[in-house]
Amino acid sequence: MVGHYPRIMSVFLGWGTVILVGLLNGCVEAVPQDAIEAVENIDRDLLELRAAEFSPNDYAQFAHQWMALKSRVQAEEDLIHWPWEPNDLELALRRLQEEGAQTVARLTKERESLRHSAENRIAQIEDRFRVMTVQVGAIDSRLVLGQKPVETDLLMKQAHAFYEQGQYDRSLDASDRASQNLATQTALLSNEFGRYADRDRISRWQRMAKDTIAWSRTHGTSAIVVNKADRILTLYRNGQPVLSYPVRLGFNGIREKRYQGDGATPEGRYRISRKRGQGQTQFYRALVLDYPNDEDRRRYRLEKKTGQIPASRAIGGQIEIHGVENALMAQTLGCVMLENPQMALLFERVDQGTPVTIVGALHEQNSVAQTLAMLGIHREET
Repeated sequence: MVGHYPRIMSVFLGWGTVILVGLLNGCVEAVPQDAIEAVENIDRDLLELRAAEFSPNDYAQFAHQWMALKSRVQAEEDLIHWPWEPNDLELALRRLQEEGAQTVARLTKERESLRHSAENRIAQIEDRFRVMTVQVGAIDSRLVLGQKPVETDLLMKQAHAFYEQGQYDRSLDASDRASQNLATQTALLSNEFGRYADRDRISRWQRMAKDTIAWSRTHGTSAIVVNKADRILTLYRNGQPVLSYPVRLGFNGIREKRYQGDGATPEGRYRISRKRGQGQTQFYRALVLDYPNDEDRRRYRLEKKTGQIPASRAIGGQIEIHGVENALMAQTLGCVMLENPQMALLFERVDQGTPVTIVGALHEQNSVAQTLAMLGIHREET
């Protein structure tokens, strides 16, 4: 019996070791690695979604809980738990993962909505900018806008860059500033050229043209009417139109001339004071007008007195209807320019003293008024 004792103890110890190993194999880590990695992934997603900026309260709460749980993880990373024991740390990690996932889902949805808004806004403003560029070019009014179109172009490039970087909120901000810039341009054009859409002003221009045509009929001679909006010169004889030619105006010709060097083309009733043939002018041929007339001088004195015209600016003169100087002279400096063959025909059919009436427009549906209307519609749409 005594001889069997060591064998019994050996068996007992063997079974005890097996049971102990089995029990140890059934234990679990206090800090499951997959739970930690899941919360870490949520944290990265929230950072990428800029949760601290777009949902600061939610992110602050998540970050506070995550920092607290990290401390517990470090303290308990070497501990083990029996499977049947409750694991508060794991439960806290799983709960934080779930709450964080909900925030990620919400912010992802909001981000996609923001991306869509930024994309649509860029398209809208670019369309409006294209219309503005085309229409401003059509009525030669770039000088009125100064650097505004350049500023708009830079803002739209910023909007694109922010969009490509995923900064949709900043893209929207740049697009909105571009929109405001376009609104300012529209306001500038409306303020400067609103007279082209003003019925009273158009009626006055129409009366001026009719009086000139009537004078031609009464005196049985020639008269010229220049329509700036449509860029058309019409020669009348005995009150009837005999020829009509397209013209170019000054580089700022759509405006009404106010002083020397403004590049604008005057509006009013004038006469041909002198005819200059080849060798007498730098141009092909020229019909010199008696600008400035009494009305031009009166307006000039008033605007200079009120500070609307700089003190150093003279009233100017030498306004002509002329041909092209050379191939490099693509635009006149305030006069009315015709192609040389047409200038030759006009030159032969008028005399010194022929009345020349220059008006802004002769009908309400003129090109400038239509441009203003179109820009106004696009402003309302965006």
